[in-house]
Amino acid sequence: MRRLLPLLLLGAALPLAACGSTQALKPAAGEQLPAAPYGAPATPTVADLLTPSVQERPQRNSEIMTRSQERQNDAFDLPPS
Repeated sequence: MRRLLPLLLLGAALPLAACGSTQALKPAAGEQLPAAPYGAPATPTVADLLTPSVQERPQRNSEIMTRSQERQNDAFDLPPS
């Protein structure tokens, strides 16, 4: 059993090591990039398609309150019943 365990671990780790490709992305063989959107002057490149726009990925602000202030009464803030 002890001889079999390293072989099993190697067999499980080998496929996981092979899935991290560092090459540039390109369309599959025989496939093309999507057609240019309506009204666009040119077909977007791979980098254009992978870069999210500001609307798709807005900046987040972790600070909700910028200064200390009392909260106003909320008529709908009721205890659980």
